[in-house]
Amino acid sequence: MKTDMEEADFISDEEGDVFIDSGDVFAEVTDDGDHLMDEDDEAEDGVGNPPSGDSDVKDNSLQHFTTHSGSVFAISCHPTEPLAVSGGEDDLGYIWDITDGEVIVKLTGHTDSVCSASFSSDGQMVATGGMDGKVRIWRRVGTVNFRNWEFLTELQGPDEVIWLRWHPRGTILLAGSNDSTVWLWQLPSGNTMQVFAGHSGPVQCGEFTPDGKRIVTASEDGTLMYWDPRSPTPVFKLSPQDARFDLENITSLAINASSTLAVVGGTSGSVRVVSLSKGEVVGALGGHAEGESVEAVQFVDLAGTGSSPGVVVTGGTDGKACVWDLATMRLRATLEHQDAVTSLLAHPAPKSHLIVSASADNSLRTWDARTGALVKEHTGHHGPILSASLGLQGSVVVSGGDDSACLVFTTEVDESG
Repeated sequence: MKTDMEEADFISDEEGDVFIDSGDVFAEVTDDGDHLMDEDDEAEDGVGNPPSGDSDVKDNSLQHFTTHSGSVFAISCHPTEPLAVSGGEDDLGYIWDITDGEVIVKLTGHTDSVCSASFSSDGQMVATGGMDGKVRIWRRVGTVNFRNWEFLTELQGPDEVIWLRWHPRGTILLAGSNDSTVWLWQLPSGNTMQVFAGHSGPVQCGEFTPDGKRIVTASEDGTLMYWDPRSPTPVFKLSPQDARFDLENITSLAINASSTLAVVGGTSGSVRVVSLSKGEVVGALGGHAEGESVEAVQFVDLAGTGSSPGVVVTGGTDGKACVWDLATMRLRATLEHQDAVTSLLAHPAPKSHLIVSASADNSLRTWDARTGALVKEHTGHHGPILSASLGLQGSVVVSGGDDSACLVFTTEVDESG
C-alpha cells in the first residue's frame, strides 16, 4: 500500500509545452561497439596500490581519504553536512568526514564491488548498491549530530546494481540493473513499490524527474522509457527503430529542472533532446567525435530560473565537454580534457554558471559555462577519476579515483591551490 504522501509525490500533471524548435538532425555514423567505462577495465592499475609515483603531480587538494584498497567507483556528498559516502572495488563503503578524512562508519555486507553510494535527499539515509545485486540501507541515529549510523535493511531483486537514485523529496529509492529491470522501493519499510520491465539490456542510466512525478530510464539496448511510478507500463518508449533516435547503446541521461526535456547520449557519440510531454525527439546535438561514447550529461541553469530550455553540457570519451544552448541547438563552448570526461557536476545557485568536469586524465576542472573559461584545475590523483560529487553548497568537490583515493578540493580559486 502506498501512503497518501507517496501518491502526492507522484500526482500526474499535464506538462507544459516545450519551448524548443526541432533542430537539424545530424547524419549518424554507426560505430563498432564501444564499451562502457564501468566494465572491468578500471582494474588494470592493480588493486590496493596507494597513490605513488608521479611525484611531479601537483596536489592542490584540501584532504585525502585513502582507506579504500581498490578503485573508488562511487562518491556522494551529504546535502548539508561535511560528509561523503564512497564505494569501491574492495566491496566496502565508507561514510567519512571531508574535513579531516576520519571514518565515521564502515559500510559492510557486500560481496562484490560497491558501484553506487548516495545519501537520501534529506540526508537521513545512505544507500549502497553492488555488483552482487544487493542494495543496503543505513540510517542516521539520533538528532544531535551525524556521527552515528545504523544498518537498516537490505533490498534484493536486481541481479547486479548499475546505479541508484533517491527521490528528490521522499525516502523512495530507484535502482537500475544489468538484468534489464528497474526497481522502486519505499523506505524505511523496504517494500517494493514497482518493478519496471521493458528494456532488453542492462539499464545504464535512470533519473527521477526533478518534480518527482515521473521516471526516465535508458538502456544498453538503445531504448528510452518514460514511466509513471504507479504503473508498470511506460507512458512512452523510444527505440532505435524510431526515426532520429538511434544512439546505439545509451550511456548517459539528464532531465531539465522543469521536467520537460531529457537529453541522452550514446556510444556512437550522438546526443538527442527528447520532449517528455510529446514523447518525441526534438533535437540532435553533434559535437562529439563519431564512435566516442557520451559518458555524462548535465543541465546548467545559467538564467537561474529553471524555466527556459536552458543549457546542457555533454562529456565524452573524446575528452570534450560540449556546452549547448537548447533554445538554438547550437554549441556555445567546448571544454577540453586530455582524456575521457567521466562526470559533470552543476553548481547550485547563486553560482549556477559554474560546472565541474572530472576526467580519466587524472584531473577535475571548474569552468564558467557562460564563457567556457577555466576557473580552476584540481589535481592530485594518480589515476583516472571515476566519480565526483559537490558538497557544502558547491564550495567543495570530492572525487574518487582508480588510484583508490578520494580527494577533496575547493571548487574556486578563493583558497587557491
